[in-house]
This record gives sequence, structure tokens and C-alpha cells, in this order.
Amino acid sequence: MNGNGAPPQVGDATTSSATSSATSSASGAAARTRLERGRGALGPALELVHTGRAPTRAVLTAELGVTRATAGAVAAELEALGLIRVDSRPGGAGGTGGAQGRPSHRLSVAEDGPVALAAQVHSDGFRAALVGLGGRIVATAPGKVTVSADPAQVLGAVVEAGAALLEQSGRRCVGAGLAVPSAVAEPDGTALNPLHLAWPAGSPVRAIFAECVKAAGIDGPALTGNDVNLAALAEHRHGAGRSAQHLLCVATGHRGVGGALVLDGRLHSGSSGLALEVGHLTVNPEGRACHCGSRGCLDVEADPLAFLTAAGRSPGPEVSLLQRARDLLREEPAEPAVRAATQELIDRLGLGLAGLVNILNPDRIILGGLHRELLHADPERLRAVVADRSLWGRSGGVPILPCTLDHNSLVGAAELAWQPVLDDPLGALA
Repeated sequence: MNGNGAPPQVGDATTSSATSSATSSASGAAARTRLERGRGALGPALELVHTGRAPTRAVLTAELGVTRATAGAVAAELEALGLIRVDSRPGGAGGTGGAQGRPSHRLSVAEDGPVALAAQVHSDGFRAALVGLGGRIVATAPGKVTVSADPAQVLGAVVEAGAALLEQSGRRCVGAGLAVPSAVAEPDGTALNPLHLAWPAGSPVRAIFAECVKAAGIDGPALTGNDVNLAALAEHRHGAGRSAQHLLCVATGHRGVGGALVLDGRLHSGSSGLALEVGHLTVNPEGRACHCGSRGCLDVEADPLAFLTAAGRSPGPEVSLLQRARDLLREEPAEPAVRAATQELIDRLGLGLAGLVNILNPDRIILGGLHRELLHADPERLRAVVADRSLWGRSGGVPILPCTLDHNSLVGAAELAWQPVLDDPLGALA
């Protein structure tokens, strides 16, 4: 009724206002419901964009198994957090994929968003970098070539370099990750066998790194992992290992050989972080003495020093072992001693890979460091050795591919720091 006791008429101001308010309230409630429903999907959604598997909102909707409205609310929330960008302009690289042929909103990581501090230490030096979502290296500090016997001194220096990068960038930091050339024992984060560094066995690298990060005033967690494990994780998310369900990565960096296995998107690290120490597979029983006490291990039969020795070349102090071996392969591949060394290392590496194929039955193998260069040098020889010496290789073959990311261990170290954000974006960034 209106003020005169008559029923309200169409267009009556009071009724219109009430109706509008109710409609607005209902719309707001629906939006809140969609957002609450979607908040549990924030982490999975961010990971899909982070790994490039959801380039559009239509793909995101399908991958999450939610409504378009919920996917829109999720994307908007991630954009509000400064993590992704949503582009609704038609005709771009995102394709259509929307209902009735309408272009779907394109999704990408925020280029000016937060970063993780990544650090890597190896026998020939150390480096710090800032890495954004999507595995993008935003900035790197010049690599250092001196690694002292004091892990605290080295880690303090690399964190200091990273802190300077952060100050220059003005970016928010979500945390820090460190890659080291050693098995990292869990749950304590100790470098069990830094054989190619002068550090004591069992050095508490995670605790030291965390102290350095805290002292530098850097927020977020500080985590540590084996360099090849982290390279494999980075390649699985952003490089040559994408879509593999059982990914085997074998690599030689500056010294030694490491391996890693990624199963259904997760690193297989064993009961205490020590799985896949493939460097200590014997591939030449009468071969070189290994640091572990055995002989002929992959670690000393298929790394850059082994290649230079087999080719009759001295390492020299001017460049790293890895760079010297790479240059030799690229610049003098037909020189007889270099060709013989290449074939010898390919055969040793192939024997090791064949044994791993028999045990692990991977659906893809990726090779990093000098092993990537050996694959490029003679792919058919390496694949033939693996096929001839492995049961599963003979039955159908396992794809063997080169790693594709530069600095993949650094990118993988950043993945450690990004993981809490991928698990719970709201909680991690609160």
C-alpha cells in the first residue's frame, strides 16, 4: 500500500527502490557465493596459469571443472592479488574458446608482479636471480667464480647479491630458494655429500641460508634443494618435461652427474630426500676412482672433467669446466681426440640411462648441462645405446630430449619459494 492506502503503482519510487535494492543484494550475494566457491580453486588456477596450461578463461573453466562465472571470479581474485593479468580484448593470441564463438579472456602471469629470490651454488661459482611466475627470470646478478670452504660465507654473499637485485627492482618477494650440488637430507636440510665443494659433509645449508635471508630483511620462506632435482622440476613445469607423467632428468653441470624423477608433477625424493643419486651408478668397473670410494661411476665417467681428460685437454682457469667442454664440442667436434672423447662419454652415459630405464620405466628422458651437448653431437648413437641395453628401450623406445631452459636450477630454486603461493595464494600473500 502507498501512503493513501492504495496499492502501489508501477513506477512508484518506493517500490522501485526496494526492488533495486533486493536485486542488488541478490546479485552481490551470488557474486560472494561464486567467490567463496572459487577460493578453493585459487591455487589450482594459479598453477594452471603459472605453467601455461590455462592461456584463456575458457580453458581455465574446463580445467577446473567450474562454471564460467566461478572461473571469472577466481581470475579476478588472482588479478587483484597482482599475480595474473586478465585481457578481455578480442583477437589476441588467446584464441576463442568461449561460448558461441566469443573470444575468451586471455590469462597471463603479471609481468610486474612479485618475485622469488633464487640462488645457486656450484663448484665453479654461484649466482643470484629474481624469478617471477611462469619461470621468468626477471634479473640476475653477475656470477661469482670463487666458492670458499665456508658455506656461511658463500651463502651470505649470494643472498647479499639477491638483496641488491630486490632493492633495485622494488618488487615484492615471496621467499627464497637455493640449489646446491649435493643431496639434501630431509627434514633437516643438510648437504649430505657436497663432494664437489670444499664444504663439510652434513653442512646445515638450509638453516644457514634461512639465517642469511632473514638477516637481509627478505620476507617469506627460505628453502633448499638439490640442483638437478630443481632443474627437473623447472623443466617439468616450464620446459622440455611438460606433460610427462614419469619424467627422468639426468644432467652434468660443472662437476659430477645428478638425476631426478618427477612423478605426476611431484618430485620423487625418497624417504629422506636422497633418491636418484644416479651419479654413483657404475658404468665402467675398471674406470676412474670416484669420490664415493667406488670406481667407474657415472659421476666421474660422464662429467665435463671426464670429457676434457678423455680429449687430452687441460681445464684451464680462464673459464669453467662446463664452458670449456661445451666450447670444445661446438668448435672442434671433428678433431680426432674430441670425437673419440664424445663417443666414449656418449657410450658411458647411454649405459647409465639404460639401467635407469630398466628400473624406472620413464615416459621421457631429458638431459641437461654437458649431456645436452652430447645429445646434440650424436643423438642416434646415444639413443641406440639406450635402446640396445634396456628392455623397455627395445620394446618401443623412450623419448630422449635436451633440456630447454637456461639456468633451470635457478628457476627450480624459485619454484620452491613459489610453491606456498601456488598452494594457497590468499594465505601466502596475506
